[in-house]
Amino acid sequence: MEKFMGWVNERMSVTRVWEDHLSKYYAPKNFNFWYFFGSLAMLVLVNQLLTGVWLTMSYTPSAEAAFASVEYIMRDVEYGWLIRYMHSTGASFFFIVVYMHMFRGLIYGSYRAPRELVWIFGMAIYLALMAEAFMGYLLPWGQMSYWGAQVIISLFGAIPVIGPDLQQWIRGDFLISGITLNRFFALHVVALPIVILGLVLLHIIALHEVGSNNPDGIDIKKYKDEHGVPLDGIPFHPYYTVKDLVGVAVFLFIFCSVMFFFPEMGGYFLEHANFEQANGLKTPEHIAPVWYFGAFYSMLRAITFDIGPIDSKLGGVIVMGAAIAILFVLPWLDRSPVRSWRYKGMISKVGIFVFGFVFALLTWLGTQPATQLYTLIAQVCTLYYFAFFLLMPFYTRWEKTKPVPERVTG
Repeated sequence: MEKFMGWVNERMSVTRVWEDHLSKYYAPKNFNFWYFFGSLAMLVLVNQLLTGVWLTMSYTPSAEAAFASVEYIMRDVEYGWLIRYMHSTGASFFFIVVYMHMFRGLIYGSYRAPRELVWIFGMAIYLALMAEAFMGYLLPWGQMSYWGAQVIISLFGAIPVIGPDLQQWIRGDFLISGITLNRFFALHVVALPIVILGLVLLHIIALHEVGSNNPDGIDIKKYKDEHGVPLDGIPFHPYYTVKDLVGVAVFLFIFCSVMFFFPEMGGYFLEHANFEQANGLKTPEHIAPVWYFGAFYSMLRAITFDIGPIDSKLGGVIVMGAAIAILFVLPWLDRSPVRSWRYKGMISKVGIFVFGFVFALLTWLGTQPATQLYTLIAQVCTLYYFAFFLLMPFYTRWEKTKPVPERVTG
């Protein structure tokens, strides 16, 4: 084995890669609960890739056979129901994990210098995941898949001049049809997974180049021993690889409980309308996107008024796009002298957790019918969402912060 590894290392340097990214990659010793979600995101990504490959073996991407092929997977393919539920439940859990991972970055300032690229690559992954989920959402060819896609694609028609042509180009037809299904299938199973894997690789490389952040938001590379080892760091392997196994065990327990006992999650993970085959002549009573798009869909619907020459539909599209775009510039909005919320002022501390509540409320509102009351609440929440970011350069600079310790506090 030693001779074999020596032969491999001469040509590929596996040992150096192992050391650089695991056994000799020093991470802060004060990681807490919030740091489980990065490894869990990797776990769910592997689950989605493997189950997705398995599902494509029995799926037929055509308007005539797509719905029937899903039924065939669920009823006749050996353990097909399990693989399908692993994939559908995994999609929702993927976004739960990613949202928790993003929130951790928000509260501990993991987007601050020198980790701007880490954050930008992470946001690019999030954007690619939304595209991947949207493409995959059409594939079951159920009623909500069809009409949800119809609503989202129609939004592109609101763009001046190029809107109608862009809308037709995305569909590949005058209406959503088998051509749309085929191109979404190709993007979902080939193009976007390659993009996501590439972005994940860049995300990890950028992270390991500058080092991981920690709950105190301080740089552990400042204090080192005579061997150049950070005094407040420990090797990622075996310490955090073993610790992450605890998080994986708890996650799998929750994941399997949902998958085996309530995979539909009351219609949030698998909508009831999607158990009915797509029918272009029958509109569902209430059309809503799957829950993880809910917050941005709420912001879209919150714009019920014209803004000068911009009509409400285009205004909603602009607001929805801006809500995602503003996350990319977050590293340059925060002007606080400290990174972590532990040492920020009261405005930032309260603001971050109100932001989390507002985003969760918007997510829920996006799955509900657009009543007058819900629209008003969505408008207030949308206003807070943008105020949190746009006012950040001011309140983070003016508020009183606590002194940051020289070394990690545990």
